[in-house]
Amino acid sequence: MNPRLIVISGSLKGTTFPISGDEISIGRESANSVCFNDPSVSRRHSLIRPGSGEFTIVDLESYNGTFVNGVPIKEQPLADGDQVAFGDVVSLFLIKETEDDRPAVLQVNEGDLVTRSTVRLNREDALYLRPELLAELPPTARVARNLNTLLKISTTINSIRGLPQLQRLLLELVLEVIPAERGAILLIDQNRNEFTSVCGWNRLKGADDSMRVSRTITNQVLGDGLALLSNGIFEHKEISDVPSLQSSQICSVLSVPLLVFEKPLGVIYLDTSDRNARFDEDHLQLLTGIAGIAAIPFENARQVEMLEGENQRLQKQIQIGHQMIGESAAMRAVYQLVAKVASADSTVLIFGESGTGKELAAHAIHLNSDRATKPFLAINCATLNETLLESELFGHEKGAFTGAIALKRGKLEIADGGTVFLDEVGELTPLIQAKLLRVLQEREFERVGGTRPIKVNVRIIAATNRDLEESVREKDFRQDLFYRLNVVSIEMPPLRERPEDIPLLANYFVAVYSKKCKRRVKGISPEARALLCAHDWPGNVRELENAIERAVVLGSTDLITPEDLPETVGDADHGGLAGNRFREAIKVAKRKLIVRAMEDAQGNYTEAAKSLGIHPNNLHRLIRNLNLKAANGK
Repeated sequence: MNPRLIVISGSLKGTTFPISGDEISIGRESANSVCFNDPSVSRRHSLIRPGSGEFTIVDLESYNGTFVNGVPIKEQPLADGDQVAFGDVVSLFLIKETEDDRPAVLQVNEGDLVTRSTVRLNREDALYLRPELLAELPPTARVARNLNTLLKISTTINSIRGLPQLQRLLLELVLEVIPAERGAILLIDQNRNEFTSVCGWNRLKGADDSMRVSRTITNQVLGDGLALLSNGIFEHKEISDVPSLQSSQICSVLSVPLLVFEKPLGVIYLDTSDRNARFDEDHLQLLTGIAGIAAIPFENARQVEMLEGENQRLQKQIQIGHQMIGESAAMRAVYQLVAKVASADSTVLIFGESGTGKELAAHAIHLNSDRATKPFLAINCATLNETLLESELFGHEKGAFTGAIALKRGKLEIADGGTVFLDEVGELTPLIQAKLLRVLQEREFERVGGTRPIKVNVRIIAATNRDLEESVREKDFRQDLFYRLNVVSIEMPPLRERPEDIPLLANYFVAVYSKKCKRRVKGISPEARALLCAHDWPGNVRELENAIERAVVLGSTDLITPEDLPETVGDADHGGLAGNRFREAIKVAKRKLIVRAMEDAQGNYTEAAKSLGIHPNNLHRLIRNLNLKAANGK
């Protein structure tokens, strides 16, 4: 294992932090094992703890939260390839890929491979990169052949987009004109000066990523930006003692840099063991010209590869946006149920108060089922009258009723092969209940005004915030339909029963709405967080989301403070007369403090806000909410 964090955003992009066997602290303070000097990162943000064969990340109640694959977490095991975000700093956690997985690269410390036959070539002296120098050469057959080779390579590689294909094709073309036995193209990460892409080719075997490459030569070529030709390596006493070179009998090496806007992108490296086929200066000139032609296509291919990777990450984030958030025992039980029922094809009935995330649970079931590639269509049964809902579900024939000017396919027909989510199913009228029962029993229905039965293969997931058993007893809901819907039931817990999830949800919504509103929000203050956790949230997650969105829009500082939250949250009512008295006492105390501060500041809002330790905009809002302007006649 080679556990490590690789930063993929921010000023430290490309930096690798190894994860040792000890506990790793992450934060803005320099005393942390991993230090990110970024204002979105808390002083002590997170910990990574090693365990029995795995690593666990723990959030230290940071302002902006710790996100794994886009979901805020408190404590969670890490898997290879997880995307971990600390505030605005995004990184990848990797375990499996190790240096041993890469092609073997020989590191030579016994000399610089400079022999009596070593030749170095500056770009200024490269004939095929300087047309004015080329024009001075006599028109020999070899020059003409080299120019044809350069034209062929230029035409061929410009039609290739994929980086691996481009590397291998170029090596094949190079080995057609230069008598090398082996070749490699090595691309570096400019931030780490390490080879991130290595492609080897053997004239006899074809692809050969186990080819040994001299680190000394590649370092010289990259560091100096010079092309290098070295003959007589095996006869050189010091170098011939190197076991790897001795075993492979290398006698000639040719290496040139790939440069893009004077910055090193990588190297082309050739070698041979055939003493009768050594390289000459003409080979060096030709390979330098090839590298000059190939550098831009390589850079373009890397950019395309990077954009495709970024697109895949964004696609994952889009899917994550449909997932539920929470680490409480109640939510873990929901996740287990979702995982179990997703693979089956049974009808599911989801219970829960309004705003608990019933549609998210239904979407999670669909995404994890065999129907994931088919449509997921949702209908709120409480928002449409009987006629419109019947047409929406089953469709109608042309002329079925006034205004039916064309045939319309219903949601059940459109979603064939997929999933239909019926929200607030307890509001269905007797007519729709009877038609839905037929769909569940026979998997067929008729359009409004139609006579031909239509067969469908859909999965029904229903949800309600009503007590359907009570509705059955009161004859408001069909008992047989209830049994058909309630094959598997999932109950979504209200937010008041999982208060430990409130900070996670709040951090998630802060991240979402700070980006949406284009306003920098550093996090949630401890005081505001305490108020959020104390509130009973009768509107559940939806109410919490609205409260955070309001706080982000109206807030004036980079932290969400108690003044930014709705009064219903700030003055948490615990119910009964005692709760009302408590809330009223808080209001009276606030009024007295603000009136005294305004009197001391002689009506100056800025000075009064400064004395109260709040932002002037918050003071204006408090005065308006407490109706102090009317009371003071100001």
